[in-house]
Amino acid sequence: MFWDAKGILLIDYMEHGATITGKHYANLLHLLRDAIKKERRGKLSCKVLLPDDNAPAQRAKVSLAAIQECGFAQIDHPPYSPDLAPHTW
Repeated sequence: MFWDAKGILLIDYMEHGATITGKHYANLLHLLRDAIKKERRGKLSCKVLLPDDNAPAQRAKVSLAAIQECGFAQIDHPPYSPDLAPHTW
């Protein structure tokens, strides 16, 4: 799930037990870019920040390439920091 201050931008459902791969994450980033273009016109001129918790899918070469292609940036998410977790459900 990807969201901003105005609400949800993209939800991705996966089968139970499925694992996010670098390729899947890269595809999601391209879908996110398209969703931002559609739902938040003009907002791609601002840098989109993605929290990075060093997950393998986020560190994959294909994912890092997609982040650059989309014009996004990563911000570090310190490990074992539940107070900084982006979701609370």
